[in-house]
Amino acid sequence: MQFLSLAVSLLLSAGVLALPSSEPRQTLAQVIRSCTKPNTVALTFDDGPYIYLQNISATLTANGVKGTFFFNGNNWNCIYAPQNVENIKLAYSQGHQIASHTWAHKNLSSLTFDQIHNEFWKVEQALQRIVGVTPAFARPPYGAYNNLVRQVSAQRGQKLALWDFDSGDTTGATPAQSKQMYKDAAAKHPSNILSLMHEIKEATAYDVLPFAITVLKQAGYKLVTLADCLGVQPYQKIAAPQTGVWTC
Repeated sequence: MQFLSLAVSLLLSAGVLALPSSEPRQTLAQVIRSCTKPNTVALTFDDGPYIYLQNISATLTANGVKGTFFFNGNNWNCIYAPQNVENIKLAYSQGHQIASHTWAHKNLSSLTFDQIHNEFWKVEQALQRIVGVTPAFARPPYGAYNNLVRQVSAQRGQKLALWDFDSGDTTGATPAQSKQMYKDAAAKHPSNILSLMHEIKEATAYDVLPFAITVLKQAGYKLVTLADCLGVQPYQKIAAPQTGVWTC
């Protein structure tokens, strides 16, 4: 018996024999980098709600297409500002997808577990209050994430959504360059496109977006929400919006 105990100890110390860990394996959220349905394009908009939200939503609707808005809670301004609340309700009523871009647009990969949870739940609470939805998707600011972020996202029942096409509207591209990027992409005609734009850019709202819609539709693409281009549900839960006055 002493010999057996000694043998096990030697094997453990040598790393040859591993005992089962008592630590539970952490579930990591799925990271979405592209659409899956053929011939679809998901136009997505970050950093709102902002003053161009109503115009972007109206342009999408007038062209018979749907978009996806990744909202912050308190980035450029407070999500609870009356005009923001009104515009979010309008976009949702027009069939556009509402998703999370976290509360304050922080780099989640630099935060602690509790801080990441806080960034998620505060914007979820706002969307539940304003339109009654619990989003099934979150986009990490700057596209930055690590396994801790994926753990929190999974615990909150959300997938992390990135992109495979960047219009360049916040990285120095001119409107003309952004439009050329869409033109080039349509000419190459990949099976699908998951496009990143930013709601805070006037040129995106008034110039690039109408052009992109025209070019992509002419190329035969169907412009849909992120959830539709993946064939999944956009929300974990849909309930009645709440009433009240809230602040950031």
